[in-house]
Amino acid sequence: MSTIWVLGAGQLGAMLKHAATPLGLDVRPVDIESTDTLPLSADDIVTAEREEWPKTNATEQLATHSNFVNLSTFPQLADRLTQKKWLDKLELATAPWFPIEQDSTSNHCYNTLGEKVLLKRRRGGYDGKGQFWLKQSEGTQVPEDWKGHAIAEQAINFDEEVSLVGVRGKNGESFFYPLTLNLHINGILYASIAPLDRLTHLQTKAEAMLSKLMEALDYVGVMAMECFRLGDDLLINELAPRVHNSGHWTQAGASVNQFENHIRAVAGLPLAKAEVKNLSMMVNLIGVPVNYDWLSTEGLELYWYNKSVRPGRKVGHINMCSGHIDKLNTALTELDAQLPEPYQEAIKWLKANLPG
Repeated sequence: MSTIWVLGAGQLGAMLKHAATPLGLDVRPVDIESTDTLPLSADDIVTAEREEWPKTNATEQLATHSNFVNLSTFPQLADRLTQKKWLDKLELATAPWFPIEQDSTSNHCYNTLGEKVLLKRRRGGYDGKGQFWLKQSEGTQVPEDWKGHAIAEQAINFDEEVSLVGVRGKNGESFFYPLTLNLHINGILYASIAPLDRLTHLQTKAEAMLSKLMEALDYVGVMAMECFRLGDDLLINELAPRVHNSGHWTQAGASVNQFENHIRAVAGLPLAKAEVKNLSMMVNLIGVPVNYDWLSTEGLELYWYNKSVRPGRKVGHINMCSGHIDKLNTALTELDAQLPEPYQEAIKWLKANLPG
């Protein structure tokens, strides 16, 4: 089997490598700042853990390799303008929007989209970064340096945030994980839970939406679709052409996790529908130091990224999977006493969404 190179050496690259090891595959994440000359072979495979990267010696080698899977997809989805255009072209529901041009005014935003409008930088921006709220009641103005570099979206009064993670093979075959319910605090994903019976009636609709996009792009690998749920309707909020934070629960809760599925797909290995084991919960560790006392909680699985800890930074995550709701409740109670604010909100949210 050829070497599989991953453009990016963050936690997603590390977890792709980890998932590939039992399959005997050689996966090598590459730091985007690397100036090394990589020993690439013509039959090697290249994938990525991120949508964008700087121009360095190593990234240039990878980005120009003939076997870079989905290379043409990254620039189309990394730019929120072209991402939104794809959704409109495919008639996939998303929030009303338009591009912010050099002559765009806040009054035009309010008149077109309503009294509360979210500006998003076209490129970059994640975990709440690269966003700016326009509020008519406060007379907020479009920042000059955002003109020509952002899109405007109507504020959506959604019921919940859900996501769908799917995988598509080189032969066009696709499989999907159950819809995941997500909690964001200050724009950062704090917790996820799946599967939930009350969301199953939306599964077919969500799969059709993501399938339509992956087929149009001839996409190979794992893709995530974040949505707002409004009653029985779904609006696509963001797309990620890679493995995704809201799919981390599959490491504990599925026979084949999202990372292995991505590697299987880009390597041309057989795909199969993953067996979902039980109810799973994921808690992101954000700006908190590692506490190995967490490991004393029954059923808890810790993934620590070995990053320096700073406010707002994802430094690890915790997975829990069980068919016993009382055990999950107990685990959450123990975590509640070990984590700082705002984790009390996340723990309370998880407990509220545990079935019956």
